[in-house]
Amino acid sequence: MYYLIRETLTPCSEEELFAFREPFAAVLTSAEWNEKRDLFDMGIDLELDLSSVQETKAVANIDSLTGSLVRPRLATCEDKRRNAFSFALDEKGMVLVDDSGCAAALTEQVCRSKRWKYPSLERFLYDLLETAIAGDLTFLEKTELKLSRIEEEILHEKVDAYPPELNDIRGDLLDMRVHYEQLIDLGQELLENENEFFRDENLRYYRLFTERVVRLHEMVNGQREYVAQLRDLIQSQLDVRQNRIMTLLTVITSIFLPLTLIAGWYGMNFRYMPELQWRWAYPAVIAVSALIVIVCLIWFRKKKWM
Repeated sequence: MYYLIRETLTPCSEEELFAFREPFAAVLTSAEWNEKRDLFDMGIDLELDLSSVQETKAVANIDSLTGSLVRPRLATCEDKRRNAFSFALDEKGMVLVDDSGCAAALTEQVCRSKRWKYPSLERFLYDLLETAIAGDLTFLEKTELKLSRIEEEILHEKVDAYPPELNDIRGDLLDMRVHYEQLIDLGQELLENENEFFRDENLRYYRLFTERVVRLHEMVNGQREYVAQLRDLIQSQLDVRQNRIMTLLTVITSIFLPLTLIAGWYGMNFRYMPELQWRWAYPAVIAVSALIVIVCLIWFRKKKWM
């Protein structure tokens, strides 16, 4: 897939890509890159084992800028595919090497949705990166709603144990935080413009992108703190519930302790215990036991122990 960067991203043939001498974007598979890399004359060895690409980064070379973009797999997201691709660019254009279809999808979206007054390689790269994080704000808003729902369930004592969903959210937020930190480093590398591939007036695009990623990074950090607070709240609720159970068991034990004493006392069956021959001894013991229970319950309630 080849494109010329004009007022819109314009599809073209391989011959047109080099004939018009305009900024271009090319999306190739690793096999196509191995076959046609000399046509782009970038003088680099771009990472071809895309399965080994683990991080988002950009590296300035003598006459090119290379790197990769990796979208983390999220446990709470329906799409579990690994979205990763490598890229290389110089002052002439940008090549995206991708076997997963991620780069092709992003480029197609830019082609359909973007129209530029001042087309340039810098603007295409900016829109490509913006498209890559376009759904992140919605994802974080949904995560915020999930956390709010979990908090409501905790406060209404509908949570009996630590919810597994909270662990998934916590893991996703950790992955997103690392992802945004790498994107910030990528934006700063582009801003450095070490090889002067970008016009100075167009560096503002990467400044805008970096600032947006910083805000997303701050949102993620805020939600991670929210998760930590919910974990503490759950533990507090479980502790309160456990304390209630212990209080109830203590009250029951305290009530039955004098009854146990009475049962043990009269269970000795000594020969000269006068109560053994008394006709009303059994009803009297029952009455005394009931009185002890009632007095204990009134006392505990008065002391607000139950």
